[in-house]
Amino acid sequence: MNIETPSIFAPSSDHELRVGQPVLICFSHLRWSFVFQRPQHLMTRFAANHRVLFWEEPIYRTGLGAARLLRSVCPDSSVIALTPELDEAMRGQEEAMLRDLLDAELSGADGSLIRWYYTPMMLDFSDHLAADCVVYDCMDELSAFKDAPPELLVCEQRLIERADIVFTGGTSLYEAKRDRHANVHAFPSSIDAAHFARARGATEVPADQAAIPGPRLGFAGVIDERMNLDLLAAIADARPDWSLVVVGPVVKIGEDALPRRANIYYLGGKSYAALPEYMAGWDVALMPFAINEATRFISPTKTPEYLAAGCPVVSTPITDVVRHYGALDAVAIADTAEAFIAACENALALRSAGNAWRDAADAQLGRGSWSSTALEMTALIEAEIATRDAHEPVVSPTTWPAKAEHYDVMIVGAGFAGAVMAERLARDGGKRVLVVDRRPHIAGNAFDHRDAAGILIHQYGPHIFHTNSTEIFDYLSRFTEWRQYEHRVLAEVDGKQVPMPINRTTMNMLYGLDLQTEADVEAFLAARAEPVDPIRTSADVVVSKVGRELYETFFRGYTRKQWGMDPSELDKSVTARVPTRTDTDDRYFSDRYQVMPLEGYTLMFERMLDHPNIDLLLGVDYADVREAYPHDHLVFTGPIDEYFGHRYGRLPYRSLRFEHRTLEQEWHQPVAVVNYPNEDVPYTRITEYKHLTGQTAERTSITTEYPSATGDPYYPIPRDENQALYKRYEALALAEPNVSFVGRLATYRYYNMDQVVGQALATYRRLAVVTPDARSETAAMQLGQKVA
Repeated sequence: MNIETPSIFAPSSDHELRVGQPVLICFSHLRWSFVFQRPQHLMTRFAANHRVLFWEEPIYRTGLGAARLLRSVCPDSSVIALTPELDEAMRGQEEAMLRDLLDAELSGADGSLIRWYYTPMMLDFSDHLAADCVVYDCMDELSAFKDAPPELLVCEQRLIERADIVFTGGTSLYEAKRDRHANVHAFPSSIDAAHFARARGATEVPADQAAIPGPRLGFAGVIDERMNLDLLAAIADARPDWSLVVVGPVVKIGEDALPRRANIYYLGGKSYAALPEYMAGWDVALMPFAINEATRFISPTKTPEYLAAGCPVVSTPITDVVRHYGALDAVAIADTAEAFIAACENALALRSAGNAWRDAADAQLGRGSWSSTALEMTALIEAEIATRDAHEPVVSPTTWPAKAEHYDVMIVGAGFAGAVMAERLARDGGKRVLVVDRRPHIAGNAFDHRDAAGILIHQYGPHIFHTNSTEIFDYLSRFTEWRQYEHRVLAEVDGKQVPMPINRTTMNMLYGLDLQTEADVEAFLAARAEPVDPIRTSADVVVSKVGRELYETFFRGYTRKQWGMDPSELDKSVTARVPTRTDTDDRYFSDRYQVMPLEGYTLMFERMLDHPNIDLLLGVDYADVREAYPHDHLVFTGPIDEYFGHRYGRLPYRSLRFEHRTLEQEWHQPVAVVNYPNEDVPYTRITEYKHLTGQTAERTSITTEYPSATGDPYYPIPRDENQALYKRYEALALAEPNVSFVGRLATYRYYNMDQVVGQALATYRRLAVVTPDARSETAAMQLGQKVA
């Protein structure tokens, strides 16, 4: 068979195969130079560590003769796009030719290989390639698309059977595929927020949009059978004063199918780089999708892109749009032409009603990016590869027979995560459990005890319990009665102690004002706020809400001391945890349940661990006794990097040093906690415990906290590079047989106490196959909802 492999662009030495270089070959029904979407986003990021080959569908040419492979290198990412050219006469007989072209292209590869599929139709000619991992990234239900080949469903079933791991482009697709494979993971549309956020600043006005009158309502994407063209026409007819701007290529439908109106402007396809410039000129972004089989499972990437560009969105009721974005004020859902037009009118009004709608959208967008998606996918793939040759199955601990000579489960750590797991496994699962902790006491960082003055103090700083979860509250209520307690904090500023979080009282005291209403406060803050777009860091969160002066007064110094770095270096989640209020509410938390264990945390833990199936081994390191106490399963709640011997380096944490003192006076301060944000003061806060416990005594005990870079790990430092490092450890953890990783340190998360309890309960439920005797108790607990 005649095979030629010329290149359109002769590859430079940078693009040649290097010895041992890992290769990822992506088989796609979409061309690399088409719309820049999920395949392009992910492959661009994978190209940082792999030689990425992007195999496209063939191009057929009459009279071509010998088959050949065209190669083009993306200058920005080094992804190599491969396009087979075949003679038209060979249509329907391509498999052998495509296989030979593929083998010739990979003839020099001697490193690991990942086969990545977006289309099942390319499996036949590529399935012979030995691969470390076969991935099916199902971004759409292709069988429902116009002109889908009739054999597609059969081919997809074969691909699902061959795949080691399946990703889906949305939650609806996940629900449709999860029962067809044992290793399916949902990865809905992500966002390159920085790229689209350019639309919020100064941009060049595209020449073909500049003369279009406003208001402009825009759409950017492929125009095909998924668009409701009748709806587009109805909007144009009902509101001739609106300009409808449509950006994107027309595919699979004829140009004559497009509604033509004086106020509809079809601008054609644009580059990904240019999209923010167009969106910058839109008042509202449109998603006028048809509700049909082709849109049943879609999770449109354009939803987060529009929001990142600062545009309110109006969409038809696409399931995944409603599910993931429907609660946002920035996204309106409408199912009729009349409702869609009304929603557009409301969206136009929203643009002039402040930025609260956009701030809420930004908070949601901050939880997902293409980079984090690529990292999480990589971790799952590495875990799959690591366990490929493992012959020992990971067995649920609740299926193990109890053996008197050994433990069913060893749990490392007697804090919230370890104690909850121990209690559930012993009481609900009937397992024999050994709890090991290197500290000489239970309760972890929540450990409290009476000091020499008889005051109940928290050895490791104040722990205030608050939660909105009835399930978690009810679970812990089994082991303690509660004291109602609403936490209040003051901040020492310029010789005054003012409420924290900032509220109306704070501003009146600090500035000598007489703000009387919430509107007064909003106006005061609005005059000082400095819009930051997009919001990425902790500094951005505060400056955009209250301005630089209040940021420097309350947040900058405190954050620098607490975290050892400037707020501009930290993820926005750090300061986003602390609200700014316009009323006089001076409570630190607003949760439904705000309580303290009536007799203290330690006694609550004692009751939790008081079970004949639970043994305690305190004051020893588990590594010294792991082999001495045989067990079938390990629950690890310590630092995940420590478990793996810091193989990839240490995960960064902040620590604390505590100075406990008893004072010969009844009270030291008016509330339990006073913060000291000034950088000239070396500590961050002082706690007086009698406020927390309700004790009465002639003396009082206080604790002063000094942040530290060394010492016990307390707070995972929220930065992107730290999360990337954690993902490498997470991949190892996923591949570790018979070990569960639970808790703040084991999952490198900045969790509150109730979140740790919820995560532990959820982990137990995933492990447990409940015994018949325990079913009624578990049902009564009503802990079916996953909390993590």
